[in-house]
Amino acid sequence: MATNQPIVDNAKIMAKGQVTIPKDIRDMLKLAEGERVTFICQGDYAIVMNSAIYAMKTLQKEMQGKFEAVGINSDDNINDLVKEIRQEIEGR
Repeated sequence: MATNQPIVDNAKIMAKGQVTIPKDIRDMLKLAEGERVTFICQGDYAIVMNSAIYAMKTLQKEMQGKFEAVGINSDDNINDLVKEIRQEIEGR
């Protein structure tokens, strides 16, 4: 299934407001039993996202530009920083 193609499906709202997310949409969002979803509502529509992915995208957006501001602009810089922090933790 191509992930760039929209899937349109319907679900029935039960007495307590519960809705079963259709299987094809659960598969597309990589959702398994017990995982959480995030609802983003605006106007007359809602977006349903895998909560873990939503959290990561939010963090990435908040961190955008922060690494460059402190001089971290390559994988080597990140690896060096990790080594330095590990050495500090280990007391070397």
